[in-house]
Amino acid sequence: MSDKSYSSKLSRPSPLFIGIDLGTSGCRAIAIDTSGKIKAQSRVRYSNLALSHQQTPADWWQATQYVLQAITSQVNQQHIQAIAVDGTSSTVLLCDDAGKPLTPALMYDEQHAKQQAEFLKQHAPKNSVVLNPTSGLAKVLWLLEHHRPDGNFHIVHQADWIAGQLCRRFDFSDINNVLKTGFDPINKIWPLWLLDLFKELKINPASLPRVFTPGSVITNINLHIAGDLGLPVDVDIVAGTTDSTAAFIASDATKTGQAVTSLGSTLVLKVISDTPINDSAHGVYSQPYGKHWLVGGASNSGGTVLSYYFNDEQMLALTKQLKPGISTNLDYYPLIETGERFPINDPNLAPRISPKVSNDAVFFQGLLEGIAKIEHTGYKLLEQLGAPYPTSVQTAGGGAMNKAWQQIREHQLDIPVTAATHTAAAYGTAKLAMKNYLNTNNKESKYDQ
Repeated sequence: MSDKSYSSKLSRPSPLFIGIDLGTSGCRAIAIDTSGKIKAQSRVRYSNLALSHQQTPADWWQATQYVLQAITSQVNQQHIQAIAVDGTSSTVLLCDDAGKPLTPALMYDEQHAKQQAEFLKQHAPKNSVVLNPTSGLAKVLWLLEHHRPDGNFHIVHQADWIAGQLCRRFDFSDINNVLKTGFDPINKIWPLWLLDLFKELKINPASLPRVFTPGSVITNINLHIAGDLGLPVDVDIVAGTTDSTAAFIASDATKTGQAVTSLGSTLVLKVISDTPINDSAHGVYSQPYGKHWLVGGASNSGGTVLSYYFNDEQMLALTKQLKPGISTNLDYYPLIETGERFPINDPNLAPRISPKVSNDAVFFQGLLEGIAKIEHTGYKLLEQLGAPYPTSVQTAGGGAMNKAWQQIREHQLDIPVTAATHTAAAYGTAKLAMKNYLNTNNKESKYDQ
């Protein structure tokens, strides 16, 4: 891993830092100053509004350009110092040196690579996070089997590809995005078993990215891209992270036992632990977080299920009718389609949403209770595997604002549940963009990766 970073020579008197979040349904950007105050923000839905796994890199780039141009219209663009990007975990594609996609992008929740995950069990360590069909490495092997390009190529994750578009380099990633592609976060290397596997499969190891610590400066923005987007020519492009980790960073949780649940399109749980825990049988993984580890997992349940049945206006109206103190006793396991990652790691797990009661408010509450039960089961599983049971849970994502759901979850978890002060992943990524500036200027940072 390389932390050797390039830093711009010019430092603004009132610098601004932009975080870009590539979520499951759209893109958001937030600009903050050195005090953490939000100075500008923008968001847009992807042009392809079908299922998330039908997104294309062109959708991401179009959305990124839109939100960046919106930011530069709200602030003095000459104050923009650095940009970092987060993306959905294990969303991967192969591209050439110029960033041209050579394969489709396989999204975080796609289950194509079941055979590849089984194949990896013969090569990877027993509890490696790559042994799941949704892992980045399993998807890379699937892409190579079905779309193997001629000549050289780069393995890139969603955040890598967008950051690469900004600086016209596609040979780098960050330690969080590469976790499920096989990187060893303890020894900070691409492990020997993976390099041996690449040799066996005749895959050039140079296709693997150089790995940077989140918050490290990679290089300057590309001159032509800066001109197109109205950005200074010396803006730093900074190594980013995954969307759920960015949401954790936004929360300011720093102590062992503190947890963050991201209630976005999917349900993501992470708790701070003193030691790493990996259990591929249950979809549990760990990643570095300063001197600690984030231990967690991601369920396919979440806001996407709610949006399947109700639009935003309907959910707002139904929330007023909820009775969080009275259980519906509906035993739902809300999923859109077959397949779950965590806390039950079963690609054949079917949704359980029956009986579908006729009263919309009761049905809606039953779905919320079902997701809350998954959250509780997830944290209890992490505790059984050696992580601390949360002392408290902060909530990020769109669901953080639903007070009735918060009460339902607090009853299930039996611990304090609050909305994080900052719930947007883009805010956490903006903090990463600021990290090098704070370190360089000897200013305090609450996030020290």
